[in-house]
Amino acid sequence: MFTSITKLYRPRLALMNGVTAVGGYCLFPDSLQPLLMLAAFSGVTLLAMGGSALNQLLERDIDTLMTRTRLRPLPRKRLTGKAAALAGACAILAGLIPLAMTGGVVAPLLGVAALLWYLALYTPLKRTTSLALPLGALCGAFPPLIGWSLAGGNPADYRIVILAGMLFIWQIPHFWLLQQRHEADYRQAGVPISANNRWLFALWIVALTAAASILPAFGIIARPPSLWLAAFPIPLMFLALLRSSRPLFFYLNLFPVLLTLVLFFRT
Repeated sequence: MFTSITKLYRPRLALMNGVTAVGGYCLFPDSLQPLLMLAAFSGVTLLAMGGSALNQLLERDIDTLMTRTRLRPLPRKRLTGKAAALAGACAILAGLIPLAMTGGVVAPLLGVAALLWYLALYTPLKRTTSLALPLGALCGAFPPLIGWSLAGGNPADYRIVILAGMLFIWQIPHFWLLQQRHEADYRQAGVPISANNRWLFALWIVALTAAASILPAFGIIARPPSLWLAAFPIPLMFLALLRSSRPLFFYLNLFPVLLTLVLFFRT
């Protein structure tokens, strides 16, 4: 049962969302409060876990057809649909509580909005059009907004908008790589995918590099760390041209962690 619940929650993906929420919190120009930072991390991580559970519930028919996902608990009937729904609802409630108790109403409302965007818009659109990819990528912009709002910031502030936009840009090649790695699976399940265009991928990496390089101009991070951050995506272009999908995917996933560390230790 524990293993099934773990697979339902996809903790590694959920933890990545929690990390970027901490990045948004650390961006706010105030002294760090461990309790609020923990609330941002735990609240967003739990919301992502709940979203994962409900996503698998909605996509259990597709998951049954794909090699990558057919061993998940719902296709294997290790969990019932009711159990998955309950697990998802409990995780979402547990995530909303610390956000509401420590940061007012804006942070939990953003969390609910992110879940609705992911489950009610992106998940059904994924079955019908490859254009769902950029819409799904917007989900990556919500965690830093939640962290920033929890710290007391206005979600319309240009600094958090730039950070959220950078994570949106990062999500596009991340999703695209996932599609290309499992192209046969997606086609077998009848899920439309984006064209296999490595030059288009490289264009998004250039955009990510450019976005990182403008951070000091807006006073978001100091110049030396920003130069390292801007240089980080460059090897991605070479890995893309070499068609090294596994190390490429792993390396790309390090970017949000690095960004959060830069914000945490920024001067």
